[in-house]
Amino acid sequence: MGHNVTEKLIKDHLVKGEMKPGSEIGLKIDQTLTQDATGTMVMLELEAMGIDRAKTEASAQYVDHNLIQEDSKNPDDHLFLESAAKRFGLYFSRPGNGVSHPVHMQRLAKPGQTLLGSDSHTCANGCMGMLAMGAGGIDVAMAIAGEPFYVKMPKVWGVEVTGDFPEWVSAKDAILEMLRRHGVKGGVNYIFEYYGEGLKSLSAMDRHVIANMGAELGATATVFPSDEETKKYMAMQGREDEWTELKADEDATYDRHDKLDLSSLEPMIAKPSSPGNVVPVSEVEGEEIYQSYIGSSANPGYRDFAIASKILEGRHIADGISFDLNPTSRQMLVDLSQQGHIANFLQAGARLHQAGCNGCIGMGQAPASGKNSLRTTPRNFPGRSGTREDSVFLCSPETAAVSALTGKITDPRKAGFDYPKVQELEQPTIDTNLLDRPLPAEEAAKVELVKGPNIASIPQMDELPDEMELPILLKVGDDISTDEILAGGARVLPYRSNLPEISKFTYEIVDDTYYDRAMKQKDDGGHIIVGGTNYGQGSSREHAALAPRYMGLRVALVKDFARIHWQNLVNFGILPLVFVDEKDYEKIEQGDTLTFKGLKEKILNNDDFEVEVKGKNTKLKVQHALSPRQAEMMEKGGLINWLKDRLED
Repeated sequence: MGHNVTEKLIKDHLVKGEMKPGSEIGLKIDQTLTQDATGTMVMLELEAMGIDRAKTEASAQYVDHNLIQEDSKNPDDHLFLESAAKRFGLYFSRPGNGVSHPVHMQRLAKPGQTLLGSDSHTCANGCMGMLAMGAGGIDVAMAIAGEPFYVKMPKVWGVEVTGDFPEWVSAKDAILEMLRRHGVKGGVNYIFEYYGEGLKSLSAMDRHVIANMGAELGATATVFPSDEETKKYMAMQGREDEWTELKADEDATYDRHDKLDLSSLEPMIAKPSSPGNVVPVSEVEGEEIYQSYIGSSANPGYRDFAIASKILEGRHIADGISFDLNPTSRQMLVDLSQQGHIANFLQAGARLHQAGCNGCIGMGQAPASGKNSLRTTPRNFPGRSGTREDSVFLCSPETAAVSALTGKITDPRKAGFDYPKVQELEQPTIDTNLLDRPLPAEEAAKVELVKGPNIASIPQMDELPDEMELPILLKVGDDISTDEILAGGARVLPYRSNLPEISKFTYEIVDDTYYDRAMKQKDDGGHIIVGGTNYGQGSSREHAALAPRYMGLRVALVKDFARIHWQNLVNFGILPLVFVDEKDYEKIEQGDTLTFKGLKEKILNNDDFEVEVKGKNTKLKVQHALSPRQAEMMEKGGLINWLKDRLED
């Protein structure tokens, strides 16, 4: 029996385990990606491990999130990251060079390789015939050190693509349609693999749009073949010699099937406050907007900006509208400028921002209170925009541009405009001036790490106690995102390298008393959080596990977890448990105390065990999904302690 592309990629990189769905496998990682919001902790972890030099084929550190320099904290972090990249042998993408995912695609992505990134949208590079996955920072640090990446073997969901887009419909509408069908947890434990004749209608950047928001489906990764479109893109970037073909065998099979007819799609939109809350634009047209925003890693291509430029050419945005333009790379910004598109935007009333993540992560461009914002970004979780009670819709560049002209959500097919035809540039600008190559090993060894006053070391984590009585300090519902656990934005991100300070923002969106209550309970043994389904969806930020751990969180008991957050909890010694019977969620309340006895033996030798609810004559049956390796890590108090023991032996 033949193999699909996903199976080929996994088979070629398998170093531990068997390709049996649900079992733990270890994969060799060829490339890594870190960004500044997560990379500071990764570099501190490399220092703590005593790593001399990256063992990967290519590792890159990007500065694309913490760009606002309202004081010294962010620039101090940038200097630290630059020194760490030099010291450990990494590429370094300077502030202003652009968003990590499209820049990596331009300069380093290579078909047939694995890529692990401390950003959940690393999966975007699956558009290049790569197995690209997001993970917590410490997993990426381990990969840089040459260790395998451990993940549960996913199933493969084949999506047959047919047809071509009708006018006013593009790749964003395709992935929003997938989210309409399957929601934000429909892809958990799956890799989506797209195939079929319709791929000829999808450029490499179209595929990037679809692969990027595979993270919103909860998928482990999204994979496209490496074909003539991939070759064409790499040739445009001056890297055709690095292209290799990678496609599914003719008799390849998939664990699950879907079909996506591009010709049948219509403009789609995700309503507040979830990427899975998708409806046709026609169902919400007419709602007034305050902001329209184009850019981010979810729509980073030249075409995404150029078509919006052509829609706005000779026109002006509606009164009272903030039309925000966020170029995704410096290279692309040059091309847009040379082709006259920037002039079109500015003359139409747009606001031009620097190349970076910006408003997507809440770093500027926050919408006004109580006003609607249309965005081409990948996420609209509550408060992610930087406005606490935000109202963010996700849509295509076409819908965003037309709506900016009308001042209200508009189905672009009904606006009466001619549909502009825009193609990718055949010879885009190639500019690597802000992408520093790794230093030679001898020179790198002499580099000293530059640490500003805001950088704090990771505190020592204690081992898992065998017996615990833990109060439920917080009970939350379904689909809690890492944005809600620990927000992004200009207030929070500058403290990513300072765990005691960033912890003060933990869960403030949900319960602003949580921090004070947790810190009071910390010295009394810690606490537990209870949650619903899809707990920890969204960003890969390990601070959403690390900060609660610092504050005394020992157990998270939920209906089910999002993949990356579950792994982050394990890495930092927080025991992730699920209810065997989800109805038990209703039997406990915030303020109850759970009693754990003989815990080490139970997690090492059992999948299921009982927990007593103190004073209620009630027992809950709970379950963990730890592998034997992870059970040992949990006993030691997390991955760092486990690794230190290995190195000492």
